[in-house]
Amino acid sequence: MPAPSDVIAGNLRFLRALMARPKNIGAIAPSSQALARAMAHLIDPARPGPVLELGPGTGVITTAILERGIAPGRLTLVEYDHDMAAFLAGYFAGVDVIEGDAFDLAHTLGDKTQEKFSAVVSGLPLLNFPLARRRHYMEGIASLLAPAAPFIQFSYGMQPPVTPLPGQSVTRAALIWANLPPARVWVYRNT
Repeated sequence: MPAPSDVIAGNLRFLRALMARPKNIGAIAPSSQALARAMAHLIDPARPGPVLELGPGTGVITTAILERGIAPGRLTLVEYDHDMAAFLAGYFAGVDVIEGDAFDLAHTLGDKTQEKFSAVVSGLPLLNFPLARRRHYMEGIASLLAPAAPFIQFSYGMQPPVTPLPGQSVTRAALIWANLPPARVWVYRNT
C-alpha cells in the first residue's frame, strides 16, 4: 500500500496531466484502490507469461497488480505522459516502463510484440476516442494476447467501450461504486 505522501504526490501528478491533456486522462480523479484491486484480481498470477498495463497513470493499478503476485520482471507499463512515465520508472523497481503510445503498440513495444501476454490491463479512457480508433486499439491488443488471456478494461459507460471483435467475447466483471465516478470493469477474451 502506498504511503500517504506517495498518494498526495500521485494526485498532484494526475491533476497536472489532467490540466495539460484532459482528453488523454479522461477522469476527474485517479482510479481508486477498489477499482485497481478489482482489475488486478482478474489476472491469474499462476498463468505464465508477461503482463502488460496500458495507461498506468499514477500507478495505483500497477501497485495492485504487483500485490496480486505478478513479479516486477513480468510487468511492462506503457505510459504516454512523459512525467508520469519518469515517475513510474523510478518508483517501481524491476518493472519495464515504456514511454509511448498505446494506440500504436507495434511501434511502442517493438520486440515485445513477439511474446504473447498472459493479461493486458488498460486504464485508457477509450470513450474519449473515436470508434475507429478504439477498434484499431482492440485489434492491436487481440494480436498480443495468449489464447483465452484476459484484456481488462474499465470505463464509466453503461456498455463496453468497444464492441468485441469477431472471435472475441466481453463480460462485465465488476461495478465499482467506490470510484469517482463509479466504474465498470470489462473483460475481453479471444475465443
